[in-house]
Amino acid sequence: MRRLPTAAALFAACSLAACKVGPNFTEPKEPVPDRYAGAVDERVSDSNPDPLWWRQFGDPQLDRLEMQTAAGNLDLKAAFLRIVEARSQVQVAKAQGLPALNGTASYNREQLGLAGILKSQHFDAGATASPTEQQLIGSLERPVNIYQLGFDASWELDLFGKVRRAVEAADATSLSTVESRNDLLVSLEAEVAQTYFQLRAAQVLRKITADQIAAQRDVFELTQSRHEHGLASEADVDTARAQWSTLQSELPPYEQTVAASRHALAVLTGQTPEAMDADFTENGELPALPRTIPIGLPATLARRRPDIRQSEAALHAATAKVGVSVASLFPDVSLSGTYGLRNLSTGYLFDWDSRFYTFGPSISVPIFHGGALVANVRLSRAQAAEAALTYRKTVLNALQEIEDGLSNLHEDALRRSALEESVAANQKALDVNLDAYAHGLVTYILVLTLQIQTVSSQQQLAQAVLVQSTDLVKLFKALGGGWENIDLGPP
Repeated sequence: MRRLPTAAALFAACSLAACKVGPNFTEPKEPVPDRYAGAVDERVSDSNPDPLWWRQFGDPQLDRLEMQTAAGNLDLKAAFLRIVEARSQVQVAKAQGLPALNGTASYNREQLGLAGILKSQHFDAGATASPTEQQLIGSLERPVNIYQLGFDASWELDLFGKVRRAVEAADATSLSTVESRNDLLVSLEAEVAQTYFQLRAAQVLRKITADQIAAQRDVFELTQSRHEHGLASEADVDTARAQWSTLQSELPPYEQTVAASRHALAVLTGQTPEAMDADFTENGELPALPRTIPIGLPATLARRRPDIRQSEAALHAATAKVGVSVASLFPDVSLSGTYGLRNLSTGYLFDWDSRFYTFGPSISVPIFHGGALVANVRLSRAQAAEAALTYRKTVLNALQEIEDGLSNLHEDALRRSALEESVAANQKALDVNLDAYAHGLVTYILVLTLQIQTVSSQQQLAQAVLVQSTDLVKLFKALGGGWENIDLGPP
């Protein structure tokens, strides 16, 4: 029995099985540790984190801002349109594997130029042709009207999976666009929380400063009274006045931070900067940190982080494009046909005898393209390898962000505890010495020193609480939650 050539055998096999050339995508399995090394804080647990993580702070205003951002942020709306564009590309790719049908209609007036053709062949119609032939040639020499109606159909058979691989790549690209929007949402949620905490911290610092200004005014008045009775020097009065003015000078920067944060929150929610000017006018407190911080296990990270999911979809698309480039090395087989009506008169155009048709298969075999097709295969394989490395790097970066976040959170707790002790000690010492100063038992220099220390420690504590809250938000962002249960409308 005679064997078919290798190419013919491969063509026959693919024709029967409708094969898809190129590698099939398999979900990457990047090795991750069993637990996070930095999970040493007693509040950290291995339970799965709440997708709506900001609710753990128990602040209704923060909850409202997060929902407003998801509904009105302009960057999210633009990301939605990019998803629509990607879905349209999927439909375009799918259409390449379907038959194409076109309707045609035409009118032409033609002059055949038969006499010139006969002369070029040295045929004298007037001398040698019979009267009947001359009459026929004359009729053919007259201009004619040609009317035509018909349909053209073509269908490229996807024997080697070129179209199916292209659809697979478009689907993966579309999924990557969806995950890109989810990643944007996670980033926006974290930005809203951080901006809100900055606003609240500025209000806390403003209140601390306002309380210290009121207390310093009492000290100034006491010092002035003591000076009038000869119990304090004029230098003490000037020093007390200077401290009072210094504290007053610290208020405007806090007001600026409150205003800037308020404007930023308005823009993040898709509103004009002044839209929230009536909000947050009263002093507020930084929300209390949650008692437990669920972080889950590293094995679940790839399903929660949108950037990892996006990177996986990009790897899938790059793998499918390898199949598209490989399929370009194989023949293209198409079926095409035409059916229509043609006549010299509109009165007979729809007569059955005016019909015409053509149909049949065609094959196009790539023979020489200057090495472009092989180069495209090498290019697509290199791009797929690069996408695999990008996926691995994305996973490693995610693990690093979580470990950094856990470490920062642990150190933040230690610093906050130390500052709380410092504030309590400074305040107690200041209260005791203020009473002693009122009775003339200590100098104002000691009171001033304790005042400066107390204000400084209170400000440092407020900043430490802000840093701790911000680092917790960064950790929640690194864990990847915040997109699963948010309704952003149909993609």
